Amino acid sequence: MTQFRHISAEHSTLGTIAQVLRLEGLIIAAAAIAFYWQMGGSWLIFALLILMPDVMMSGYLAGNRIGALVYNLGHSYIGPVAIGVLAFATNWTVGAHLSTIWLAHIGMDRALGYGLKYATGFDDTHLGRV
Repeated sequence: MTQFRHISAEHSTLGTIAQVLRLEGLIIAAAAIAFYWQMGGSWLIFALLILMPDVMMSGYLAGNRIGALVYNLGHSYIGPVAIGVLAFATNWTVGAHLSTIWLAHIGMDRALGYGLKYATGFDDTHLGRV
């Protein structure tokens, strides 16, 4: 039987891998901002909504496990990409704008080293310890 060894949050991504993931986040953020600009989105709306995913931190009021789950729902690429695909398929301009703002937020977070959270605590992320 194969055994899996648990890798601690602080050792999950080290050195070059973490740098590649951070660069990837920076590229996603830059691309999202460029797409938003190309679509002619309102920069006032962008400024008002760019930090909206951080509301998901409030999940930590219910403890680390729930907090990590809620935070990760708001900081995974799955949500904004799904909305973006739907927006593209249906010519839903507002959805396209929301999707790119959300992607920009996640990309900026990842570029700064804020990754998806482990249930062990807010500071334990897939990019290492914050």
